[in-house]
Amino acid sequence: MLVADRQATADTIVTAPTPLQPIDLTDDARVAEVLDLAVRVGEVVLASGTGVVDTTTTVRFIAATYGLSRCSIDVTYDAIRIWADRGAALPPASTMRIVHYRALDFTRLAAVDRLTRRIRHEVVPPVQARAALDAITSAPHPYHRWTATAAWSLMAAAIAALLGGGALVAAVSFATTAAIDRTNRVLNRYGLPFFFQHMVGGAIAAIPAIVLASLAARLRIDVDPTLIIAAGITVLLSGLQLVGSVQDAITGAPITATARMLEVMMMTGGIIAGIALTLRIADLVDATVPPVYLTSTRDITDLPVKIAAGAVAALAFALACYAERRALAAAAGSGAAGIICFMLIQEAGFGPVISSGVAATLVGLAGGLMARRALTPPLVVAVAGITPLLPGLKVYRGLYALLNDELLIGGNQLLAAVGIGCALAAGVTLGEWCDRTVRRPRILRRFGSLRRPIVRRRRRSTPAH
Repeated sequence: MLVADRQATADTIVTAPTPLQPIDLTDDARVAEVLDLAVRVGEVVLASGTGVVDTTTTVRFIAATYGLSRCSIDVTYDAIRIWADRGAALPPASTMRIVHYRALDFTRLAAVDRLTRRIRHEVVPPVQARAALDAITSAPHPYHRWTATAAWSLMAAAIAALLGGGALVAAVSFATTAAIDRTNRVLNRYGLPFFFQHMVGGAIAAIPAIVLASLAARLRIDVDPTLIIAAGITVLLSGLQLVGSVQDAITGAPITATARMLEVMMMTGGIIAGIALTLRIADLVDATVPPVYLTSTRDITDLPVKIAAGAVAALAFALACYAERRALAAAAGSGAAGIICFMLIQEAGFGPVISSGVAATLVGLAGGLMARRALTPPLVVAVAGITPLLPGLKVYRGLYALLNDELLIGGNQLLAAVGIGCALAAGVTLGEWCDRTVRRPRILRRFGSLRRPIVRRRRRSTPAH
C-alpha cells in the first residue's frame, strides 16, 4: 500500500511519527471524529483487496497524523477495530467498523490514496477530510455498467486468444462472458449468495462450449471448445481475493488469510460445481462434451499475439474494475511483461509454477514503478498484471479428468492450478516487498527518512502609533 512503514520506491510517503495537526486529546468528540475517519479509510482499503498489514498501516497513519500515535489496531476479514491511548489521566478511546461489502473499485482506491497523501501534506482538518471521504465513497462509478460488461467480455476473448483459440472461440467467449456478467448482476439484485452466482457462471460458461463441440463435426469446424470454458473460469477467478489471502498468510495474519482463502476455495468450488453439473447433463442427453488435450498451450510460438493478448486481458480487467484511465496503460504494460517473462522462463525448462512465480515477482516489482507514474496504487497494476496467468485451463482439465474417473490426472491438474495461484500471489508480494525495501530513493539513502515539512510563521507587524 502507499503508506507502508518502510519507505517504498514506487509509493514513498512521509511517515507520521509526530502529528502535523495535533488535536485536543481531552475532547472526546474530536478524538472520536479522527478514529472514525481512520477506520472509514481502512474500510475502503480493505474492501478493495488490500492485505491486513497495509490496511493496518493506513489506519495508523491517519490516526497518527492527527495526534493519536499510540494506537492498537486489529484488522480481521470483515472488521476494523482501533483503540487510542490518551495517557494515564484519560480513558482510552475506541471504535469499530464492519466491512459490509467487497468491491474491486480501483478508482475509489486511488482516490482514497490521494486523500491520504493530501491529509499529510496539506494538513487537512478532520471535518474536511471526512467530507472528502464521503464524496469519494458516494460517487458513482466512472464508467457505465455496460462498459464493465464489455471489459469482462473483452478479457475473456483475450484469454481465449492467449490460450491459442481462433477468432470463433474468442467471439463465443466474448458473448458467453457478457451473458455471465449480466445474469450475475440480476441475481445479485435478488441477494443470491455469491457461491450460487459463481455456480451459475460456471454453467453458462460450459453451455456454449458443449454446443460448439456438438456442432463442430457437422459444420466441419476445427476449434477447441475447452478454451471457452477456460476463459470463463479465468474471468470468474480474477475477481477473487487470491493475492490478499496469500499476502496475509505470508505477512503474519493467519486468521484473515484463512478466511479469505476459504472464500476463494468456496467460490472456486461453485465454479467447478456449475461446470460439472452442466457436463453431466450433457452426458445424459448424449451431447458432445468438449475433450481435453494435455499439451501445453503457453509455449513460445506466436509470441507477439500472446503478448498482445496478455496486455489486452490485463487492460480489460483494470477497466472492468473501474480503474482510472491513466492506470489502464500501466496495467496493459504489466500484463505484457508478465506474459513475456512467463514464456521465457518456461522455455528455459522450468515448470509452470516456477514460471508463474517469477513472472508475478516481475509484475509486482515493475507494477509499483509503473503505478508511481500513473499515480495509482500498485495493487491495481499488480493484480491486473497476473490476471492473464490465472490457471483457468488447468482447473477445467482437472475437473474433466475427475469426471471421467482419471483421478491421478485430475488431482495433478487441480494441484498444479492451486500451486500456480499461490505462486502468482506470493510473487506479487515479493515484488512489492522489493519495491519497498531494496530500491530506496536517493533522498532516503542520504537522510534515512523524509523530514517533516517545516512551516514558517510570519509575525504580524503592529502599526506604529
